[in-house]
Amino acid sequence: MKTKFLLIGTCITLTFFVGCNSDENTNEGTAKTISNEEIITNSKIDASIEDVTNIAENQFTTQQNISNKAEGTIKNYLPSCATITTVLTNNTWTSTVDFGAEGCTLENGNSVKGKMVISFSNDFSASTQTISYTFEGFYHNGRKLQGSKSIIRTKKSTDLQTEAHPVLTAAVDLTITFDDGGVYTRKGTLTKETIAGYDTRFNWEDNVTVVTGSGTTTFPNGDTFTAEITTPLEFNGTCKKPFALKGILSITKNGANAIVDYGNGDCNTLVNVTKDGITTEIDLKK
Repeated sequence: MKTKFLLIGTCITLTFFVGCNSDENTNEGTAKTISNEEIITNSKIDASIEDVTNIAENQFTTQQNISNKAEGTIKNYLPSCATITTVLTNNTWTSTVDFGAEGCTLENGNSVKGKMVISFSNDFSASTQTISYTFEGFYHNGRKLQGSKSIIRTKKSTDLQTEAHPVLTAAVDLTITFDDGGVYTRKGTLTKETIAGYDTRFNWEDNVTVVTGSGTTTFPNGDTFTAEITTPLEFNGTCKKPFALKGILSITKNGANAIVDYGNGDCNTLVNVTKDGITTEIDLKK
């Protein structure tokens, strides 16, 4: 891995909330149905958010481990083609991750190109930390991402787990342009809790996280989707896929409703979708 200053791979998987979108750029903005294609398009946006969140968190935990002189076997999260430049200015770390014009392939098979700029304070002893990131000509699987995201990170006990563990809250405000020119916006909030693997700082593969939250997505045709996680979405680092393995999501659009069930923990890209009492299985990786 080309590193101008430093790079040690580690990651606390930060997951994301799911809205719902469509790759059908039509004028049927009043359609009172939610198609499977719309749910699949939604998952593509979610995969983009999942990966960039993980990249940002990786840079934070990397510098945190260096500052704390943590020891352990290193598992790199970023591919060797990524160039990382890290500088400290006025007590703020800024990491620029450059995937180049040709791009790189992440371990989960998704492709990225362009730059991400991640910043955070060098006070790692603070009870609460803020991680921010922006994009410079950044593409994920051919989709251009614009906007910003802030992550508030702390460690505490919650209803999901009494032992103190990393808890992150995130505000998302992104514009995603598909390769067909369709422009989508995603806004929302989420809470992510790492409930296992957080004590092995250099090994992101053993992380288990659960996510709650809600959000809205606006389609190119003006449709607005709302989504709420009704049963926490669970992610597992060993699966190496940007999709939940468990949990339930409720989606609404123009009075229509769809329930997305992510399953019982199997590492795959399949979900069960229930609409009007009828359940079908779809592949999010379509």
